[in-house]
Amino acid sequence: MYQQMIFVNLAVNDVAASKKFFTELGYTINPQFTTDDCACVVISDTIIAMLLSKKRYQDFTKKEIADATKTSEVLLCLSAESRDKVDELVGKAVAAGGTVSGETQDYGTMYGRAFDDLDGHTWEVMWMDPSQVQG
Repeated sequence: MYQQMIFVNLAVNDVAASKKFFTELGYTINPQFTTDDCACVVISDTIIAMLLSKKRYQDFTKKEIADATKTSEVLLCLSAESRDKVDELVGKAVAAGGTVSGETQDYGTMYGRAFDDLDGHTWEVMWMDPSQVQG
């Protein structure tokens, strides 16, 4: 069966700093699709974040680029295998220069936290009790 992938393209101020930030979270950089103007961050087999300099990002759109520190352009949500893994990833993000975003969400069978990366993009990290997910 074909597994569809998602490529999230994000404008960043400093590609090198963003590469360092995401590798400190435990993700890898695919050098085949990485240049001085962009970094290909492999989050999973099906999730890729393309971190593009604002100049390179502008090649793909005629729209104004959002300043994610002032405007919410997107909320990205990653699943985690446990509550501890949620806390671990947010902890790594803060240690790498990110900031905690919003309040912890604890609904018993769902647990989530969020962080903003170096450019203000909000990344939510959510665990859901697998026994409570149907289908």
